[in-house]
Amino acid sequence: MEIFVTAFTIFVLAIFVGFEIITKIPPILHTPLMSGSNAISGITLIGALYSAGIQDNNLTKILGLASVIFATINVVGGFLVTQRMLGMFKKKDK
Repeated sequence: MEIFVTAFTIFVLAIFVGFEIITKIPPILHTPLMSGSNAISGITLIGALYSAGIQDNNLTKILGLASVIFATINVVGGFLVTQRMLGMFKKKDK
C-alpha cells in the first residue's frame, strides 16, 4: 500500500508541475514542443506494440492493446494539433 501511495503522490505532483509548465510557455513555442512530444509519443507507441506482442497472458494482451490504442490517439491528435497551429502562422491570401 505504501508503494501505491508514493506512486500516486508522484503522479499528482507531476500533473500539477506539468500544468504549471504548460501554462507558462509562450504560444510561439507550442509548435516545436508539440513536435517533440509527438516524437516521444511515437517511442511510446513502439513500446506499446512490443508490450502487446509479448503475449504472456491475457492481461498482457489487454493492457498492450489498450496501450497501443491510447498511444495512437495521442500521436494522431498531436499531429492534428501541430498542423492546426502551423496553419495559424501561414500568411493569409487577400
